[in-house]
Amino acid sequence: MKILVLLSRVPWPLEKGDKLRAFHHIKEMSRQHEIILCCLSDKKVNPQSTKVLSQYCSQVHIFRLNKIAIFFRLVRALFSSKPFQVHYFYKKSVQKQIDKIVEQEMPAHIYVQLIRTAEYAKKYPFIPNTFDYMDAFSRGVERRIKYSIPGLRRLFIAESNRLKHYEASVFKFFQNKIIISEQDRDLIPHPDKNEIEIIPNGVDLEFYQPTSDDPKYTIGFTGNMAYPPNVRAAFFLATEVLPLVKKEIPHASLLISGTNPIPKIKSLHNGEDIFVTGWVKDIRDSYTLADIFVAPMQIGTGLQNKLLEAMAMKKPCVTSELANRALGAKDGKEVIIGSSAQDYANIVVDLTKNKDEKRQLAKNGYQFVQQNFSWNKNCKKLLQIIEKQ
Repeated sequence: MKILVLLSRVPWPLEKGDKLRAFHHIKEMSRQHEIILCCLSDKKVNPQSTKVLSQYCSQVHIFRLNKIAIFFRLVRALFSSKPFQVHYFYKKSVQKQIDKIVEQEMPAHIYVQLIRTAEYAKKYPFIPNTFDYMDAFSRGVERRIKYSIPGLRRLFIAESNRLKHYEASVFKFFQNKIIISEQDRDLIPHPDKNEIEIIPNGVDLEFYQPTSDDPKYTIGFTGNMAYPPNVRAAFFLATEVLPLVKKEIPHASLLISGTNPIPKIKSLHNGEDIFVTGWVKDIRDSYTLADIFVAPMQIGTGLQNKLLEAMAMKKPCVTSELANRALGAKDGKEVIIGSSAQDYANIVVDLTKNKDEKRQLAKNGYQFVQQNFSWNKNCKKLLQIIEKQ
């Protein structure tokens, strides 16, 4: 069948979680169905994107969003009840182009990722559809309120409330709803939220594999370094955890790797014990260089792909209770959960000094991911949902 896929970003390169999830869903759906991809972009598109995506899609339509037009839509959003994120991504001229594609191609199914693009599909109730909440955006924004600067706090509160209403109201427009984890499903404010099917993320087990190379840095952390939850975690590691580790292990070091580091993150780089790489051509190199992978996530929602990737490369992983709720690993066996800076520091020191414990943790984490987070396995349920129509 023909499946029209609507995304808020071009799903390649794979440097963000929503792009990674969308790419693998497209890849798996394309094995049996024809994919017509419609995606938005508010920045310059990587010239290789269309070439890569055309391997899986019969058509790739990329609609550019002008920054000036976005600004005026956000101003108008002040007088609306819809989330700012919806206004940011919704453009009437793009709707007309999508309408034309739907009219010409008559897809048998429409797959929509995130509330950002839900507005484009609401007018097609006659076409079977699937909506991927991915995670509970409203709670993610709510968790960021107390960490935001006072001037923006009211906007975060307003956006959180708008998102809660929209997450509930959009429910009725889609026949099928999916989400990453049970934790996130429980946060969707709708009485019938248990109808939402859980489709976990996965990890490319052929791409992310253990290596025999020796690590260079004590602690590793990766991610989009403009994303607030990652920024907060990286800064916490550099300013609170690493100094405590160095009291016991003077030569300890930290590697922060990932795209778009903001100035606050770049300023952490000192070339001695803290290294900020920015974008790297092959993120596997960053995992390889780290002895222990630590993801002390304090805000945000959803399943952390960085943990899946690190575990697939047989790295011992330390994370927060918040991040592990979606992951579902056994504390002390497949991951170790920390809370305070001293707690994380103690764990890193203990693992560094106890190589057998570190090796066993890495092995258990590797087996956990191998058994539970194959993209192919997790996407089979998605295909069953789509094909039941």
